Parts: sequence; C-alpha cells; structure tokens
Amino acid sequence: MSVTAPQGFDAAGIAAGIKRSGALDLAVVVNRGPSQAAAAVFTSNRAKANPILWSEQVVQDGAVAAIVLNSGGANCFTGPEGFQVTHRTAEAAASALGVSAGDVLICSTGLIGDQLDGEVLEEGVLSATNRLASDEAAGADAARAIMTTDTKPKTVEVVVDGWRIGGMAKGAGMLAPGLATMLVVLTTDAVVDAAALDAALRRATRVTFDRLDSDGCMSTNDQVTLLASGASGVEPDPETFVEALTTACRDLAVQLQADAEGASHDIAIEVRGAVTEDDAVEVGRSVARNNLFKAAIFGNDPNWGRVLAAIGTTSAPFDPYLVDVTMNGVRVCHAGRPDRPRDDVDLTPRATHVLVELHAGEASATIWTNDLTHDYVHENSAYSS
Repeated sequence: MSVTAPQGFDAAGIAAGIKRSGALDLAVVVNRGPSQAAAAVFTSNRAKANPILWSEQVVQDGAVAAIVLNSGGANCFTGPEGFQVTHRTAEAAASALGVSAGDVLICSTGLIGDQLDGEVLEEGVLSATNRLASDEAAGADAARAIMTTDTKPKTVEVVVDGWRIGGMAKGAGMLAPGLATMLVVLTTDAVVDAAALDAALRRATRVTFDRLDSDGCMSTNDQVTLLASGASGVEPDPETFVEALTTACRDLAVQLQADAEGASHDIAIEVRGAVTEDDAVEVGRSVARNNLFKAAIFGNDPNWGRVLAAIGTTSAPFDPYLVDVTMNGVRVCHAGRPDRPRDDVDLTPRATHVLVELHAGEASATIWTNDLTHDYVHENSAYSS
C-alpha cells in the first residue's frame, strides 16, 4: 500500500499536464496525524535543484505537513524563475491544505535545464489535494506519478507490532552514492520525534541507498524523506525502528537496482577482509564503477582481471597478490593467480554475485550495481522528458 499503509497519511497522484505523454506526473502526500515529525537526506552534489534548496530549509525544524513531487522536469539550473516555481508550488499546497508553506517539501525529477510551468503545477496541486485519500489506490497513483524512465512503480510496506512503515521510490538511472536519481518518501505511524527520525534515516540510508551505484552518476535532485504521523500511538524501541526502516530502504534499493536503465544483470559486489568498512565500500565501488568490468558482465564473461585492476586504483590497505575473487560461487582467482577455469562460471542469470576477499582485516560491505549494456547507452543518448 505504499505511503498510505501507515495510519495518518493521505496521498494522490494525477496527470497535471507536465509530461507530454499525458501520464501521471504529480503526487502529493499529506501527514494528517497528531505528529508531523520529519527528516530528510539530500544529494551531496554541489549542483542542487531548486526543490532541494527549498526542502533543505523546510526540514530544518523537523516539522513537515506535506510533500509535493513532480516528474517531467527537474527544475534544476532554471535560475530565480525556477526557484519561484518551487515556492509557488509550496504556497499552492499550503493554501489548499491550510498549512504553512514552510512545512511543505517539494521534489522534482526529469530533464535538467527546462523551466516548469508554475501555473500548471499550481493547478495540478489544487487538483491533487482534492483527490487525497488514504486507500491503496491513492498510494499506487502517487507511486506511478513520480516515475520517469522507470518501467514500474516501487513501493514497500513493513509491518511491526502495532505500527508500520510504508514507502515509494522512483529511479532507474544516475544511481550513485549521495543517493541516486531517486526520490523516496517513507511514512510511519510510529511515535518518533524528529531527532530520532533523522538519526534512524541516516543510519538506514548509509547501508542501503548510499550503497547503490548503478552507473556512477550523481543526480542533482535526490531526496529521501521520512514522515512520522504518530497515529498508531506506539513508540517503538529505537533499534527496532532502525531495523524496520533499514529493511524498507533495502527493499526499495533492490527494486531500484532491478529497474536500472537497460540493465541485464543485477550485480552484488561483496567485499570481505577489509581493514575498515569504509575501505570495503571504496573497493566495492571501484569495481561497480569500472566500465570494463560492467561490459564484461554484460557479455557473460567472468573477466576477474578487471576486478583486480579496478581495486588496485583504491587507497584501501591490502596486498593485491593475496586477493581472492569468486563469481557466482566459483573462485576464479586465488592469491592473485588463476584458480578454477573461467568456463566454470555461469553468468547467464540476472542475479550476479562477485565476492572480493582482501585478507587484510575483518570489515565487509556490499555495493549493488548493474552491467553496462547497449540499451543503457541508447536510452541515455535519446532521453528527454
């Protein structure tokens, strides 16, 4: 049921006329609960879209009444006029809902550099707020309205004793750390204050969305928002809440990976035996961003030499001549030398697992990526909103 699964939330998704295709392109999620606690994390790209600049200010006091999301245009590098469109959108939502514009988050996704029509957005917000509902259909429409090159909506629901977490996400390309070209809205009816939400969200995203590195390209519009209505009346143990939130984020991250643009393999790069977790992440990411490795996986070629070449570019402490590499359960490299024949490796399944054992320490991490395909190149050569 997506964002409407927890108590206290209404949602809507409509076709406002932003996309030329006439598809759903504007979503609104409203917190109706006794609490309006919120937290958000944003892209670490210094080039930030206008909605990010707006939302970074809104969330500072930890109170959010609603969030408006549009697809069909990023509203990035659109100057003062673009920021005014964001402001106007928030004002329209605030007026329709009887809240302050300073409590309305804005998210946009789509092509960078095109102006959005403020009047179209304003009318769309008014139309969407008239259709707000708490049922499954409303949550489904909202999830579809934020899609760009996605082929399917991404939703999640985690049920815990007496409370829930719901969520929706979009993203199919530019999936890289510092989030991913993704917009994510997570909702919960648990009783959790803003400070605890912020801490939990940062812990959850660090090991989920920030480990998703589909193509090494960082977006200007990434935002993950967590809203708490408190409508269940249940205050969970902090660690229980973090565990449930991490489960929800991981589920959405895997859905994003599976729908990455043009991908034919979903690759999990597991690094073990690093000195620190950060070292393991650096090593895993070096493989995930290596186009030679990604092209080899596309061709079902277990070219483990490209793995060693990639990890050798990192600053992580390890001896490359002690490294083992295993692909889909077959150890093809042992101590920096050939082990079992490459022909023993079956890379035809979509799910691909690469294990890199550094033998330098006890830390580990997993990075999720995809292969590099003809379809990815074609889609990104022809993409526009």
